[in-house]
Amino acid sequence: MTDELVPDQADAPPAAPPPKDPTEDAAASWLRRVSSSGSTVTVLAFVLALVIGGILIAVVNPAVTAAAHYFFAAPLDTFEAAWTAVSEAYSALFRGAVFDYQADTFAKAIRPLTETMTVATPLIIAALGVAVAFRAGLFNIGGQGQVIMGASLSAYIGFTWHLPAGIACVVALLGGLFAGAVWGGIAGVLKARTGAHEVIVTIMLNYVAISFLAYFLTTEAFRVPGSAEPKSRTVRPEAQLPLLFGSQYRVTWGFVIAILAAVFVWWLMSRSRIGFQYRAVGFNPNASRTAGFSVQRITVYVMLTSGALAGLAGAVQLLGTSKYLTDGIAGTIGFDAITVALLGRSKPLGIFFAGILYGGLSAGGRFMEAVTGTPISIVLVLQALVVLFIAAPSLVRTIFRLPAPDAELKGATA
Repeated sequence: MTDELVPDQADAPPAAPPPKDPTEDAAASWLRRVSSSGSTVTVLAFVLALVIGGILIAVVNPAVTAAAHYFFAAPLDTFEAAWTAVSEAYSALFRGAVFDYQADTFAKAIRPLTETMTVATPLIIAALGVAVAFRAGLFNIGGQGQVIMGASLSAYIGFTWHLPAGIACVVALLGGLFAGAVWGGIAGVLKARTGAHEVIVTIMLNYVAISFLAYFLTTEAFRVPGSAEPKSRTVRPEAQLPLLFGSQYRVTWGFVIAILAAVFVWWLMSRSRIGFQYRAVGFNPNASRTAGFSVQRITVYVMLTSGALAGLAGAVQLLGTSKYLTDGIAGTIGFDAITVALLGRSKPLGIFFAGILYGGLSAGGRFMEAVTGTPISIVLVLQALVVLFIAAPSLVRTIFRLPAPDAELKGATA
């Protein structure tokens, strides 16, 4: 009798799931966005590079090597020696790049940070030029030559033209910007008119610029009178970039120029009409051509802009730090700028912090070598590893088991 009154459970409606807490959904969504963001991948790439670099430091350290010979007898000695070697090396790297907490005075303690700013200044400006080309679909590998030509013309103006203080510096900076624009524009015109690949052209122009520099330093117009040394005359004080924090530090107003250059590139690429055309051509030149854009003209403009920023970097380096022209005036600024642009993902803010990071590794690496005897080549390995992991974000996500970005998930399920 009872069974006839009870309904069949199979016909009963399923129980409703408990309502989800919108707070938990929002927190999970936020956590996913943070863990899959490019900034998180960049930070973790740097962490991976530090871990691998620490292993290399321990391997090449003599104390660790000596303790490893009796590892099975006293394994803790090896681990203690490795920890001491790595901690001292990275501590020295921090002291040489950011803050020397063992210095006698505060002024000496912050000097490493100013050295980092000094090294980073031309890198940031040149990397901004490389990034402009990258976002327009072009590969400007000629930053080295553009830096050299910018430094050469700014040096000539700086020690030859007699102009009032301030005006001389501005004119010399504009001269470097102009020389770099011309050198980059050559590749742009050849690309637009003949289809010559900008990578090949800019690489060849690097060698031409190096040869021009070697020639300049043999002429009476550049060389110090009565000297056979390949070195130009010193830039007049009126044309030199003023020091930013006084005579006890080397950082100049070139760092402010680097900040202004980053703001300009942000405005150019994000807010201006010509910047939109740059990005459109880089995204799809065929569609841009259909929309009425002159791809050839924009190609020339992009290379002019990119070269101008690289030339400005050379002028800032010469007028602010070097003060005279030598065959090593550009160092590796043009090539390192490519790395900085990649680290910064071709975004002005990212490039600024990537330049600071790169400058810190360079400045701190020298201090680390002097204090601990760690080869500075370890710093080069760190830089290379960071670039490697930045260029392979899927590898970083796999190692740390991070979720893929939403765009990749949508593409995989489409």
